[in-house]
Amino acid sequence: MNSKAKKSDQDFEMETEPSEKPAVARSQMQEPRRIRKINPLGYRVVVKLIKEPNMTDAGLYLPEGAKENMQESLLAHVVEVASALDEDTDEEANVSGVPMGATVLIPKTSGVRIPWDEELRIIETKHILAVVEEVDVI
Repeated sequence: MNSKAKKSDQDFEMETEPSEKPAVARSQMQEPRRIRKINPLGYRVVVKLIKEPNMTDAGLYLPEGAKENMQESLLAHVVEVASALDEDTDEEANVSGVPMGATVLIPKTSGVRIPWDEELRIIETKHILAVVEEVDVI
């Protein structure tokens, strides 16, 4: 009976060892996570499109895409601007002329879409129609 207990202990050790080793090996073999950063060049900015709700002001729900087909322009949030290094102060200066973090109005078809994110676009500043400010009305 004692030999059976030893066999079961050995069997248990044999079962746990192989499963532990690959787990350690898998964690060491994982690729590092990559983060992409875009720095637009020239007079360009990177914007993130602002999704409009699919509901009218009266509270009616619109089918997916119905509102987009009627729009000529889109609202977007500026997430990155073109910058250059100022030689006098060694600081980066915004050369795009559009403030970082601004909400802008752009034509529906303007800009270049970013391949890894459908909501990001690179827009030339000449295609920006307006800077939009939202004010709370009491």
